Amino acid sequence: MPSLLITNAVVVNEGRRFAADVLITDGRIAAVGGDLQSRPADRVMDAAGRLLLPGMIDDQVHFREPGVTYKADIASESRAAVAGGITSFMEMPNTRPPTLDAEQLAAKYARAAEVSRANYGFYLGASNDNIDAIRALPVGDACGVKVFMGASTGNMLVDDPQVLDAIFRDCPVIIATHCEDTPMILANEAEYRQRYGEDVPMAAHPLIRSEAACLKSSTLAVDLARRHDARLHVLHLTTARELALFAPGPIAGKRITVEACVHHLYFDERDYAEKGALIKCNPAIKRPEDRAALLGAIAEDRIDVIATDHAPHTLDEKAGKYFQAPAGLPLVQDALPSLFAHVQAGKLTLEQLVHKTSHAPAECFNVQERGYIREGYWADLVLVDADKPVTRTREQVLYKCGWSAFEGRELPATIAATIVNGEVAFENGRVNDAVRGQRLAFGPTR
Repeated sequence: MPSLLITNAVVVNEGRRFAADVLITDGRIAAVGGDLQSRPADRVMDAAGRLLLPGMIDDQVHFREPGVTYKADIASESRAAVAGGITSFMEMPNTRPPTLDAEQLAAKYARAAEVSRANYGFYLGASNDNIDAIRALPVGDACGVKVFMGASTGNMLVDDPQVLDAIFRDCPVIIATHCEDTPMILANEAEYRQRYGEDVPMAAHPLIRSEAACLKSSTLAVDLARRHDARLHVLHLTTARELALFAPGPIAGKRITVEACVHHLYFDERDYAEKGALIKCNPAIKRPEDRAALLGAIAEDRIDVIATDHAPHTLDEKAGKYFQAPAGLPLVQDALPSLFAHVQAGKLTLEQLVHKTSHAPAECFNVQERGYIREGYWADLVLVDADKPVTRTREQVLYKCGWSAFEGRELPATIAATIVNGEVAFENGRVNDAVRGQRLAFGPTR
C-alpha cells in the first residue's frame, strides 16, 4: 500500500489541538509529529492549515441491504458516508430478511467486503423468538444486539416481557435499544385519526410519538439493565425528561450509555412547516427546549455518542400523507458538516465534537485500533475545511434516494478529504471507488 504524508495539519485529537504532520504506512499511522517533511512517502498531501480529525464512527445506520435496495444499498450509502467524513459505520438489522441469525449476519459481512467504501460492522437483531441466537453470539461477530422496544418492521418489535428479561440477562454483547412505547403511540394515532382523518399534519408527529412514550420505554430499558447489570446503549434520545436516566461523566466504567443523533440536534418542531415529511423520523424531532437540552447534555458528558440513524426513503414515499409517509431521513453525507454549526454557535467545542463522533463510539463499542489519531492505529482520518461553508444542493447529494433534508441550508464546514485505512477514499468532491473498507474488530463490552 502506498505511503502518505499529510503535512501542515491542525490535528484535533484526545482533547488537544496542535499543528502536526502525520505519516501513514501500510494503512496505519506511523508517526505524528511537528516536522515529518523529511520522511519519505509515496504521496505528500498539504493540509494547508486545515483540521485533521479522526474519522467519524457512526454507530447507527440503515443501509437497506438486503431487500430494500431501491432506497439505498451498502455501496451507495458508504460512498455518501466517506464523502461526509464517516470512515466506519455500524448497520442495523431491520432489512428484508431481518438479520436475526448468524447466517444473515455473515451474508452482510460478505457483501460489505465486496462493495463498502468505509469500514463496517453489523448488529444482530432481536425478536420475540431468537433468544437462542442471541445467547450463542460470539463476541466480535456483531457490534451489538439491536432491540426495538418500540414499533418496528416485520417481527422485530420485542414486546414480550419474558423475552426482554432474558435478553438483558443473557446477551453476551452490548444491547442497543430503540425506546418508544408502542401502545401509547397507537392510542395517540387513534386520537389524531379521529380528529383529522387521514390528513394528520406532520407537525403532530412529536405529539403522536410523544415525550411520554419515549420516557416510558427508556425507563424500562434502564431498569432492566440495572437489574441484570447489562451493558446498555440507548439510541437516539430526543427529550429533556429522559436525560435524568443517565449519569454525566466519562464512558469508562459506565454500564449504561446514550446517544443523540445529528438531526435531533439540528432541527426542531418549527422545521416541520418547511420540511414536513422529510424530517419525519422515529423517535420524532421535538421541541426547541429538547434540542437545547440534548446539546447541553453532550457538553456535560451525559450524552456519550453522536450518530446519524441514517434511514433513507424515496421522495415518492415521503410525498404520502402522514400515515403513509415512512419515518427516516438520509444523513451520513451531511452529519459531520452540520455538527460544525454547533461549534460555530458556541454550543460545543471542536474537541467535544471529535470526542463524541470518534473517540466515544470507539470506546463504547470497544472498536479495536480506531477512533483516535495514534501511532499504530488504522489511519481513518478526515480533513475538514472549517472556513469553507457549503450550501447543500440536490446535485451534490450522493444518497441513492437522491435528496437531503439539508438542501438549501448552509453548512459551516466542507469535507476536503477522507482517508480509510490509509487510502484516500474521498478528495475534492470525488469518491475513490477503488477503496474498500475493512470489517471492524470489536472487543468485549459485556
